[in-house]
Amino acid sequence: MRVLIAPDKFAGTLTAVEAASAIAEGWRRSAPADDLVEVPLADGGPGFVAVLRASLGGRLVGVDVTGPTGVPVPAQVLVVGTTAYVESAQACGLHLVPEPRDPRVTTTYGVGELVLAARDAGARRIVLGLGGSGTNDAGAGLLAALGARATGTDGRDVTAVLRGGGGALRQIGAVDLGPALEAASGLDLVIASDVDNPLLGLRGATNGFGPQKGADDAAVMELEGSLESFARAVGRRADGKDPAVALGAGAAGGLGFALLHLGATRVAGIATVLDTVRLADQVGRVDLVVTGEGAFDWQSLRGKVVSGVAQAALSQGRGCVVLAGRVDVGKREYLAIGVSGAYAVVDDLRDRGIADADALVKPASHLADLAERVARTWSR
Repeated sequence: MRVLIAPDKFAGTLTAVEAASAIAEGWRRSAPADDLVEVPLADGGPGFVAVLRASLGGRLVGVDVTGPTGVPVPAQVLVVGTTAYVESAQACGLHLVPEPRDPRVTTTYGVGELVLAARDAGARRIVLGLGGSGTNDAGAGLLAALGARATGTDGRDVTAVLRGGGGALRQIGAVDLGPALEAASGLDLVIASDVDNPLLGLRGATNGFGPQKGADDAAVMELEGSLESFARAVGRRADGKDPAVALGAGAAGGLGFALLHLGATRVAGIATVLDTVRLADQVGRVDLVVTGEGAFDWQSLRGKVVSGVAQAALSQGRGCVVLAGRVDVGKREYLAIGVSGAYAVVDDLRDRGIADADALVKPASHLADLAERVARTWSR
């Protein structure tokens, strides 16, 4: 039997490469004769550049940029010909924000610096993977890095506020995007986002993802108001379109909103990666597909790795099995996207009398153990 193992990262515990290796190790214990193909994946969030480089090659350009808390962090731009791939999480990722976290004060300024580094490396097309951010500033920091200026309601210069985090944006009365548009002129900007949320509202950047970045109820209300005020200050694009309501505007704490104002187009991050690694061809050559991630939940059903892999499997009549740290969606929901079965590490541990907390102690070992048990059911 030929099995394709194509997981996402298990956030906070395993990279996609480590997860694929652990699943393969466990699977071989039960089905040593199976032919296993490991294809680690990413959806635009952490791991985006590493996954693409494994398939595309290219050269990595190292650069130090401003991290989400203002501390310099190392990052890389992948350059392939005249196209550059940028992973926003390297500059504003949640993993770069220490506890206690407060998304009212984190910035995307470093992502703008990555765009400039890609441009200076000779890229004319820049694909930005959005996801896994610890920011909620509607991309104000990125705009500042590219030269945008801001004034308050009294007309005084408040440009510094742009890089101060989402909580301060209500101080801004108007934004001059002219310098940022000039800096991005001649560039084909592509947003590869893992979610399609708008900037504002119940499904927007703040309400949808603010709490997981450290925002309590009061901070969520404050940030939503600040982003709404900032969107008014920036206004519509020259073509009359309002990026705030566009699909993907809420990605990475609203980073998509800023990029759309610069003329970027949006594609699903997982679709970009799947096309690059030719997943459809890989699926067509196997009998079963195994994917996974840390938490298989409602977000998984909306443009994440698991949903993309499941749809690829479904389109070619292949079974698709999900291995996850937790499974928080029902059978009816996951069957609808092409998943044949879903299994959780925490459930496996409970069945063996092991505490849930132990899942974080030896994540690769426990994932391998789960894969070993699942293989007994699915390998033939």
